[in-house]
Amino acid sequence: MTWLELDEATLESQGGTWTAQEIARQPQCWRETLSLLHSQRERIQAFLGPVLARPGIRVILTGAGTSAYIGQCLLPLLLGRMAMRVEAIATTDLVASPRSWFQADVPTLLVSFARSGGSPESLAAVELADQCLRDVHHLVVTCNAHGALYQACAGRADALALALPESTHDRAFAMTASFTSMVYAGLALFTGIEAAQAGVEAVAASAERVLAEACGGLRVLAGLSFARVVFLGSGALLGLASEAALKVMELSDGKVATFGHSPLGFRHGPKAVVNRDTLVVLFVSGDALAARYDLDLLRELANDDAAGALMAIGEGADPALPGVAWLRVASPRAIPGAGAGARTGANAGDDALLMFPYIACAQVYAFFRSLELGRRPDVPNDSGVVNRVVRGVTLHGLG
Repeated sequence: MTWLELDEATLESQGGTWTAQEIARQPQCWRETLSLLHSQRERIQAFLGPVLARPGIRVILTGAGTSAYIGQCLLPLLLGRMAMRVEAIATTDLVASPRSWFQADVPTLLVSFARSGGSPESLAAVELADQCLRDVHHLVVTCNAHGALYQACAGRADALALALPESTHDRAFAMTASFTSMVYAGLALFTGIEAAQAGVEAVAASAERVLAEACGGLRVLAGLSFARVVFLGSGALLGLASEAALKVMELSDGKVATFGHSPLGFRHGPKAVVNRDTLVVLFVSGDALAARYDLDLLRELANDDAAGALMAIGEGADPALPGVAWLRVASPRAIPGAGAGARTGANAGDDALLMFPYIACAQVYAFFRSLELGRRPDVPNDSGVVNRVVRGVTLHGLG
């Protein structure tokens, strides 16, 4: 059996078995996730329907690290579809300064995303919301039914705890399938489970095509030894750029400096990071307006001739941009038999669909970059100072 074009013996010897399998198995995880949500749709609607109908409801999407980027990816997609206040605030911010973020008299739905549910901030954010808010409900989306977060909320009348299929619970250090499965779950919960399930096959097929066809080129790119990598994206793809940057940083054990920005914001100072030792990767938006700005920046960077390499990940290639390498991703809209369901959650073009095959490209690059640096992707940090589940956090009460 091979994963990301590497056989099991090679992966075992290089310490990358779990990471490779979890990246490769993501499309099946999404299918299983949507099947589970579909089977529980009546229970979900019975909880979410009345909560979201409350006048003035505030929805906070929260999580720590990669789980915080779930909210950042979902936020632009939900704002245009939900006639209510939606925000993405990391648990690490909520716990450190709860009175700065929670508004006591505003009815709130706290949506907590967590792979293990064992990070100290995950449970603390729920407890602080209970203390600070007069009217609060909780929606927990986790990959671990045995975690403290799930167990704490599963039996509460004011909470709904959802444990995704066991296949989504990554065993490797870096979150890959856990991240994308929770993003898909969040999208389905707030934009429609039925439509999400109808479209999941097209999204999965697009990502499977990337995983089957792009590994070789991404492995070559990973071997070019850039010390800096910048990921750029607009709207939902900005959160994705931040997550992509984190994946490369984590799997390289900090040996590669990484950055995530928006294309328009990149000119306002961060562009100074670009030199011959910098790889710039731009996730091209499926929204026509945003894509114009994306291509403008690519053109500018190509004319500057300052970066070591420029890569655009998108649905099509622009031959008028010499010096830019294109990694073409088949739009889920174009997958035969996709049907109308493939447009699930589509807002700002089809970024809601494109972000799944897009992030698979970044994960594969991060995996091969880790191997090139002699890291073991499943446990890239030899010193043990960075852990799969955060440890060493001392929680302090409100006082």
